[in-house]
Amino acid sequence: MLKEIYIQTYYPMARAAGLKFNINPVVILAQAAIESGWAESALSKEHNNFFGITAYGVPTAYWPGEKVQLSPRGLSFRRYPTEQDSFYDFCRLIRGAYTTAANVSHIPAAYAQEISYSRYISEVNGDNRQNYKRMLIKIAADIERIIVLQVCK
Repeated sequence: MLKEIYIQTYYPMARAAGLKFNINPVVILAQAAIESGWAESALSKEHNNFFGITAYGVPTAYWPGEKVQLSPRGLSFRRYPTEQDSFYDFCRLIRGAYTTAANVSHIPAAYAQEISYSRYISEVNGDNRQNYKRMLIKIAADIERIIVLQVCK
């Protein structure tokens, strides 16, 4: 999916979730881009899970408890009724469990530092904290630039 189309499609959802949970929609959208491959992953396309959130925990206002397993021995992931529910549930998680990151989200580099070096990232699963941080900062800057260009058209 082209970045511009991705932003046009999903920025309204990120903005709504950001307003509800006081998190910068640019970092929400950047993190969704990383976790879903710019909305091209099977998890996002088929199950409305844009953040790779696993199916641990109890149901929430945005996740009724439905699970999906992408491979026989793989992790179970949350399956959301709507795309918007995925964005809301992600922001609920960040606001509740990663408060420091949420509180600095209006400075994308500070958010990237906080989230990359939190338990959100699992190096056990092969995640690289420094690469994730760099990627998040770059994608957030790209999204901000594209939003400005779209507004100026």
